[in-house]
Amino acid sequence: MINTIQLGPLTLHVYGIMTALGYLSAFIISELRARKKGMDTDILYGIFWCAVLGGSLGSKLLYYIVSIPDILKNPSILWDFQNGWVVYGGIIGGVLTSLVYCRYKKADFIRYLDLVLPAVAFAQGCGRIGCFFAGCCYGRETDFPLHIQYWQSEYAPNGVKLIPTQIYSSIGDFAIAFLLMAYAKQEPKRGKVAAGYCILYSIGRFVIEMFRNDYRGAVGFLSTSQLISVFILILGIAMSVWAGKAGEPGAAEDKTEQEK
Repeated sequence: MINTIQLGPLTLHVYGIMTALGYLSAFIISELRARKKGMDTDILYGIFWCAVLGGSLGSKLLYYIVSIPDILKNPSILWDFQNGWVVYGGIIGGVLTSLVYCRYKKADFIRYLDLVLPAVAFAQGCGRIGCFFAGCCYGRETDFPLHIQYWQSEYAPNGVKLIPTQIYSSIGDFAIAFLLMAYAKQEPKRGKVAAGYCILYSIGRFVIEMFRNDYRGAVGFLSTSQLISVFILILGIAMSVWAGKAGEPGAAEDKTEQEK
């Protein structure tokens, strides 16, 4: 699998291209949906940049946390900003910085969370395609006909048949994105779409972790991401219950904002 594209003096990495495409697609999808709902796109722009900066910081920070043993052996890892990013750290960092921003702007954080999370899932699907080309986040060895074999990867073992966990993750992320956008059209109560993302993504991530074979840190018999998935699942269920009892229909809120 080729990850590097050479255009004269310019070197492009498919992983970087797909990551950028993910951010761009998430923003476009969110903006289109925001305009249809009559939501403030200026707030959305702020959330986007908070998600980019906070997500990058959170992703790198969680990588450092799960890699403490390796960092103690080789401190130079701290200065390697090309490799070493953890998706869950990016999600958590992006959500927290967006929450702070929405509070500062006195915007309804839950409504914007409902708006952007389907697009986030779509962006994750793009990112996993990048992982597939780079060879990171690779799966266990397999004799199953559906496998991937790398020959020039800097991350995955070369010449070994592996489960294409990146592709399965990507398909799952795209499915979550389209399911949540279809669900949002049914005008669910405020917070239900965000809860749906937490539930679906955490379950999918927990399962796919069973088939991955790259080092992700571990807590007991669970990988770090599986442990986080358990908490995200509980959060999603709690949010769904709360939204069902206290939430208001999103359509009614959208109309109210349009009238303002």
